[in-house]
Amino acid sequence: MPDDLLTNPRADRVKAVRALASRSVRRRSGTFLVEGPQAVREAVTAPGPRVHDVYVTPDAAARYGEIVDAALAAGARVRSGTPEVLDAMSPDAQGVVAVADLVHGEMGAVLARRPRLVAVLAHVRDPGNAGTVLRASDAAGADAVVLTASSVDVHNPKCVRATAGSLFHLPVVTGPELPEVVAGLRAAGLQVLAAAGSGTHDLDDLLDVAGAAPAGVPDLAAPTAWVFGNEAWGLRDEDLALADAAVRVPLRGRAESLNLATAAAVCLYASGRAQR
Repeated sequence: MPDDLLTNPRADRVKAVRALASRSVRRRSGTFLVEGPQAVREAVTAPGPRVHDVYVTPDAAARYGEIVDAALAAGARVRSGTPEVLDAMSPDAQGVVAVADLVHGEMGAVLARRPRLVAVLAHVRDPGNAGTVLRASDAAGADAVVLTASSVDVHNPKCVRATAGSLFHLPVVTGPELPEVVAGLRAAGLQVLAAAGSGTHDLDDLLDVAGAAPAGVPDLAAPTAWVFGNEAWGLRDEDLALADAAVRVPLRGRAESLNLATAAAVCLYASGRAQR
């Protein structure tokens, strides 16, 4: 059962949890904030990272008893707080928040598993976009997601919320430079495709020949790493030059372009379909 009820929204413990919205505090403490019942449920049932504390309102504890049970089974401390306390910790708590260790995926470990589908985010700055791409990667069956050194912090609260718990489902590597990532993926046997509106290859055409692509044409049925660029300017010329090929998503209607998360979902699902 949860500990004694926390009632003071200005208590030091409450301030410490709220402070995890700051990147510098997350780095210093080595922990981040998980908000809402869906994300906390995934956090306490996943093999990692370790969840230290779960805070719930009495109503949420009764409604989400399975979260409380899983948290206790995982060795987390469960503490009960008033709605005012949970709201002070996070306006997006929905009655449940948790404090967990930062996610630290290792590139070497990812490559050692011989992945077949990887999403790479290069210079992606918007936390909502990054989190949505991570969620789409999980749904499409990707083996890992990599955020390069210039991308947003995956532990940003908006990013964590946008993953809807997928942050805890697959390895997430943060911090390496793009050339290093591409070299490692290629050495592990993956082709590297850049998603770009100006791409030489049409995604639908590649799907038509998947599994029997002619020489010089990317085969979507092969192990693939997709590189997605910045929301505003896409991939720089030097980034595109690192890829084996640039692929465009066909636009059938009058839309000028697709946003990053939508384009990423289309590309990842195309690979997932071809690889089946």
